[in-house]
Amino acid sequence: MKPVKTISKKEQTRERILRAAASAIRKHGYEGVGVADVMKDAGLTHGGFYAHFDSRDSLLAAAADQAGAESLESLGRALAAAKPGEELMALVDSYLSDRHVAAAEQGLGCAIAAAGSEVPRQEAEVRRAASRRIKDMIGLVERQLPEWGKGAAHEKAMAVTSTLVGALLLARAVDDPQLAKSIRKAARELVRATAG
Repeated sequence: MKPVKTISKKEQTRERILRAAASAIRKHGYEGVGVADVMKDAGLTHGGFYAHFDSRDSLLAAAADQAGAESLESLGRALAAAKPGEELMALVDSYLSDRHVAAAEQGLGCAIAAAGSEVPRQEAEVRRAASRRIKDMIGLVERQLPEWGKGAAHEKAMAVTSTLVGALLLARAVDDPQLAKSIRKAARELVRATAG
């Protein structure tokens, strides 16, 4: 039997702060994340912030990592529920779902699609965290393409990931629900044709 890992009160508080900050990034972008608002959303006072983070940038880096981990967990659930041989398209369908399009308004979903255009203007530690999670997503897609071989699968996975993020970003950006659906349908078909 595995020993149960206990989480200290400080670790629990830090996790609450990170969840609130990750949600704020997805909802408002990096520039819209204020320490006072994050602490309020976490149910804490602003004064307690520095017991957990050295700076706003260290919070943003940890929150980018948290948001990426949450996105990967969601995609992992879609993969686990998929029928054998249909894992990639289950991942695609989950990522391009109506629910995921609406998730940004609730501070949920993919942080790269929600605020990826802001990452280049962030400090190096934030960019490193976002880059690592982008690589993780590419790796997750790549593992669904074993028949292509290592090099080709990685190239395909980068293309699929780019297509998914771009399609989600465009579907969220347009004010025409039918166009949003058409963008996602076109992306699904492109992935199916390219990866299949």
